[in-house]
Amino acid sequence: MNWISEWALPKIKTLFGAPREVPDNLWHKCPACEQMIFHRDLERNLHVCTHCGHHMRVGARTRMDYTLDAGWARIELPKAPQDPLRFRDQRRYVERLREAQVKVGQEDAVVVAHGAIEGNRVVAAAFEFSFLGGSMGAGVGEALVTAARLAVLQDAPLIVFTASGGARMQEGAISLMQMPRTVIATRMVKEAGLPFIVVLCDPTTGGVTASFAMLGDIQIAEPGAMIGFAGARVIEQTVREKLPEGFQRAEYLLQHGILDMVVPRGEMRATLARLIGLLRLPEQVAAPVGATGEVEALALPAPEGPAVPA
Repeated sequence: MNWISEWALPKIKTLFGAPREVPDNLWHKCPACEQMIFHRDLERNLHVCTHCGHHMRVGARTRMDYTLDAGWARIELPKAPQDPLRFRDQRRYVERLREAQVKVGQEDAVVVAHGAIEGNRVVAAAFEFSFLGGSMGAGVGEALVTAARLAVLQDAPLIVFTASGGARMQEGAISLMQMPRTVIATRMVKEAGLPFIVVLCDPTTGGVTASFAMLGDIQIAEPGAMIGFAGARVIEQTVREKLPEGFQRAEYLLQHGILDMVVPRGEMRATLARLIGLLRLPEQVAAPVGATGEVEALALPAPEGPAVPA
């Protein structure tokens, strides 16, 4: 019998108290400058590095909290067909989908909400990059069409925060069909005379960039966001030239006329409110009744016909 471990240590622990468990997420390392940041300082600074200003990726619901007034309401989205091709690689697609749903806590890669920004009523959609890389499948297409219909119904501007790796390969041609669907959705908003504002976040690539993400009335990006269609290495191999420094970053695209502005996260809310005030008549920007208060989901009727066009 080891009397030190069996008798002495328990007595010492009883005398001085058991050691407290320390959470392992109190400090975060910035992926850009590699400095350690205390979690409360990071949250207070909207997940922007306090040392170098690097904008870290945030989830869809967190982005809604940062942008919309308190009491925004999440929209219940129509169900889209899951695993229409019965796709399987190393794992079944339906297993990957369920795992992402449990991990993230939502049905697909986009959250749609209605509410207000500094009193200006809006409909907003935000991509969740941690959900299969924010890839665009039938569910994402359905979410953006629903957001456009709701914006027209509520006579409110539509704001979309993009963060996506592009089309969802597990849905094949069905995912590619979401590109024209989302373009049509933007046309619905514009034909109703409503502002359509796109905020490009890191990263925005592939089929999302090639469709609705570049069709906004106002194109905004967060600092340092990677925006493009194909990867830089693929482009270099194709053109056989060295790409410029900062190619496909928000600041480079702003200099070359692709973007209208690059706005830090801390100024995004005020900037969007100012833009809505400029694009809409004063009597059109009032917040809807019940925009604040208890958050409740608003269920929209499912559109007629199949969720994905043939």
